[in-house]
Amino acid sequence: MSPKTPPSQPEQHHIPNPTPYVPNSPLPVLIYRSAIPLPATATLVCSTIEPNHWLKGGIFKHYPTHHFHSVTHECYAVSSGHSKLLLGRGPHEAEAGLIVEVAEGDAIVLPAGVAHCCLESSDDYEYVGLYPAGSPHWDNNFCKAGEEETRQKARNARAVPVPHHDPVFGVGGPLVGIWKEALEK
Repeated sequence: MSPKTPPSQPEQHHIPNPTPYVPNSPLPVLIYRSAIPLPATATLVCSTIEPNHWLKGGIFKHYPTHHFHSVTHECYAVSSGHSKLLLGRGPHEAEAGLIVEVAEGDAIVLPAGVAHCCLESSDDYEYVGLYPAGSPHWDNNFCKAGEEETRQKARNARAVPVPHHDPVFGVGGPLVGIWKEALEK
């Protein structure tokens, strides 16, 4: 394992504007580079993040389907490979969105309502999906609902509370302060 320590502040990516099919969020997407020591494994991801009250929901690979979760926030912690992710837009929306790249050891936290999908990934790409303790099982919304249903999903996503623990740093970690500050704006 590498003794590398993750930076104390994650990258912040703001995708506040909704689209006709995606609620998005006033909370920024957070990317923690080198959050998991290398070589990362799913077991190491879980032993690093689960003590911080974010619990494993599954181990996943390349997932090219645009979707968002309206009832929970989600953390992807990359256990192998790399991927280019498209955030903030549905499959039929060309003008919106943000592209980010994640690699082994990185963790990305997606606020409820922010659409995401893999554009391209290495053959060995794998990540653990983790969710705040006590949150409901995630729902998959595929960015194709009508306006009223999307508005309801947006209300659901805005009602998801800010977690009490940062997935990488636990109590006192940056996520809680960053997200509470974003809600005050």
